[in-house]
Amino acid sequence: MEPVPGEVVTFLEMTSPEQLRAGRVADGLTLSATNDEALVRATIVRVGAPYRWPSAGWGDPAWAEWFADPRHQSFLLRSGDDVAGIVETTAHPPYEVEIISFGLVPEYVGAGIGGHALTLAARLAWNLKHPALDEVRRVWLHTSTLDHPNALRNYVNRGFHPYRTQTRGHVAPG
Repeated sequence: MEPVPGEVVTFLEMTSPEQLRAGRVADGLTLSATNDEALVRATIVRVGAPYRWPSAGWGDPAWAEWFADPRHQSFLLRSGDDVAGIVETTAHPPYEVEIISFGLVPEYVGAGIGGHALTLAARLAWNLKHPALDEVRRVWLHTSTLDHPNALRNYVNRGFHPYRTQTRGHVAPG
């Protein structure tokens, strides 16, 4: 998908696990690793298409490259047996973890689980087990003005601090 003129991307970080402010617990919500590439791909499309995530439009070669990179790990948010969302991480050795994808499938948006889902994702990132990582010292992510209107507020409420913004696809006045 092409950049949208004027889209603003905000980069946020935590530099200590003590900065995490837990969201209200959503009973029955869990987060677990998955190697099911077809399910990850389908979930990314369901979560990301409404917000124009580039990965929602990837073809087979891009997905093959993604899954071949050992720095990436995929996790599913589940409510009971239902897939409620996705978390994908990228290890940036030796001390950083990026939450590259975080979101809920459409039927769980607005269900009051986003704060707890992000709490689970941030805890996972701080404790990520990956052979290329030493002690995690920084967890970061980004969001965009194309994402859900509550996304940035959820990140800030959980303790992530904005450190940079970038305008993508900006069309300069003639």
